[in-house]
Amino acid sequence: MEVTKELGRELSERFGSKSSSTIQPEDNSDEAGFNLENKAAYLDEKLVFRRKSFSDSFLVNIHDLFDNVSSGNFDKTGNSAISQSSSAPNEDSDFCRLSKMQIEPTLPIAIKFQDVKYKVYTGKYILHGITGSANPGEILALMGTSGSGKTTLLNLLSGRAKFNSGAITYNDQPYNKSLNRRIGFVTQDDVVFSHLTVKETLTYAALLRLPNMLTREEKIERALNVIRELGLERSQNTVIGGKFVRGISGGERKRVCIGHEILLNPSLLLLDEPTSGLDSTTALRIVQILQDMAKAGKTVVTTVHQPSSRLFSKFDKLILLGRGSSLYFGKTSEAMMYFSSIGCNPIIAMNPAEFLVDLANGNINDKSVPSELEDKFLPGNKTLETADVHEYLVEAYEAKMGTMEKPKSLQSEEEGEIHGKLIPSDWGATWWDQFLILVNRSFKERRHEYFSPLRITQVVATAIIVGLLWWNSDASSPEHYEDQAGLLFFISVFWGFFPLFTAIFTFPQERAILVKERGVGMYRLSAYFAARNISDLPLDLVMPTVFLVIVYFMVGLKLSFHAFSLTLLTVFLSIVASQGLGLAIGAAIMDLKKATTLASIIMMTFMLSGGLFLQKVPSFMSWLRYVSFNYHTYRLLLMIQCPCMDPAPGSSHCQFHLVTDLRLDNGREEVIAMTVMIVAYRLLAYFFLRKMKLRKMA
Repeated sequence: MEVTKELGRELSERFGSKSSSTIQPEDNSDEAGFNLENKAAYLDEKLVFRRKSFSDSFLVNIHDLFDNVSSGNFDKTGNSAISQSSSAPNEDSDFCRLSKMQIEPTLPIAIKFQDVKYKVYTGKYILHGITGSANPGEILALMGTSGSGKTTLLNLLSGRAKFNSGAITYNDQPYNKSLNRRIGFVTQDDVVFSHLTVKETLTYAALLRLPNMLTREEKIERALNVIRELGLERSQNTVIGGKFVRGISGGERKRVCIGHEILLNPSLLLLDEPTSGLDSTTALRIVQILQDMAKAGKTVVTTVHQPSSRLFSKFDKLILLGRGSSLYFGKTSEAMMYFSSIGCNPIIAMNPAEFLVDLANGNINDKSVPSELEDKFLPGNKTLETADVHEYLVEAYEAKMGTMEKPKSLQSEEEGEIHGKLIPSDWGATWWDQFLILVNRSFKERRHEYFSPLRITQVVATAIIVGLLWWNSDASSPEHYEDQAGLLFFISVFWGFFPLFTAIFTFPQERAILVKERGVGMYRLSAYFAARNISDLPLDLVMPTVFLVIVYFMVGLKLSFHAFSLTLLTVFLSIVASQGLGLAIGAAIMDLKKATTLASIIMMTFMLSGGLFLQKVPSFMSWLRYVSFNYHTYRLLLMIQCPCMDPAPGSSHCQFHLVTDLRLDNGREEVIAMTVMIVAYRLLAYFFLRKMKLRKMA
């Protein structure tokens, strides 16, 4: 009992609670206080206590709590790094709502980085020895001018890029792949599907990312809880939108991106300029969300360009960067005091963030100039240069850091060790479940593109024009078959050209999303690739069917169900083969201009060797016909529609011995060749995707 009381007193002192016998919940819930006299029995049974927070009802193992007491893992104010007993009143209670959520415990992560340097392939250094740290329960802001290295540093902290020298540790351990699921990364650009609703986006993310031990219903409920937390109920059934699609507001889109990451309850949350482009009120709400998540025991690191004074005051720690060098690291509340100590003060009243960014940029207008700076750089009437200010600030900061002792380890090696790696059991869903979810998601996203009014108008208008030009063309005799031979060749070219250039845009347009989702282990690449191909099939086959129905009966092709079915099947083979080629080109060359240029050359070559324009091909170029899907499609269409035997090789004319019926067996070689193309092109596309580096998009 004495031991229990002693631990209770220590906990009470650390948390700053008013009573030594009870730890009061942070919110006004009906949960009973935690009786310290029962701690010993509670520890023996290895139970947990639940506290409600903004992002989740976070389950914390009581042993971890006592470990934090013994290891001193608390902030300077005496509050626990896992949870703080006091919270500032919510400035917008209608916006942020607390809800009960129970998920698996999260390991608090303290991140430290020492003398981190990074240079690009040209040898130019982007970062020059950056040092800093962030503990659970804190928000670390990376502030500086454009091009100062904020995003680069954030990428290094997330493990997405490798630094050249220095050290970055997570609970005193280096980065490893098991951290992928413990780190949430919100990019500056909102990387989401524009045609999916808010609810669909977060639901699909929950189904793919949450642990497989949860049921489908529990995952969906988790997504709905996040929507309620982030105040997105009103817009949950509205499409997210994008550049060309009207949807939710910029602030709501940013909250969706944050919700995408907090679904998995990350220990470390990294955000790249989450307030950029937002008005001050919306930006404040975003920061309030981050503040509440930090109070839940998360470590939050965010870049920010030039926040308002209210936003600036909500950050616990600050790193000020200028030209890749660190100009300040410490508590945000002490930043102005530090610069005042080195002689830098604002002459007029101004936003502290504006003052600091001006200094980082070398702008000393409306600011007092330190006497040391005047003596060093202004002998005579020498003009003070921006580089001079930067050099002085760097030297002053290095002098300060030289007088400070290196911080002690936040946790012992044993306690802070992060175990595990990404193994099959860690996937949020099985391969088959991933495939089904991705098929459904891809179908919902792509159907808007396939059935857009512009595309429908293009296909229908082309079909009507073709039908009018070949209206009831005479094909009763072989001599008059040339008219319809030209039509059949046009069909083979049109339904090779159209899907080819549509498919080229697939992977380049989705590359950012693919890199983001694959980077966090959201699904297997094979599941994504298979789902992408399967979901496109029904969409790819609707418009060709409409086109062929219009053209077939306007022109007066062979009027039998057998011939129509075989014609439609041949067009389908051409579409799937040309689509495979487009996917391979798009996966190999992510630059759309280069990809479309290459596709144009290939398509022109296939068309010229397709069998209509050229009767005799030189022997050393004859191989082109056998790799051209236009050639094989054209031959199959001639076999189906020509009332005679197999057309002569290299000729659009039918031989003059009529038959009563035509069997597709005559085109067996063409069907086999097309099937090989369908498979080979897709295997090639998958290979190129495998080789694609999962790096953050610029």
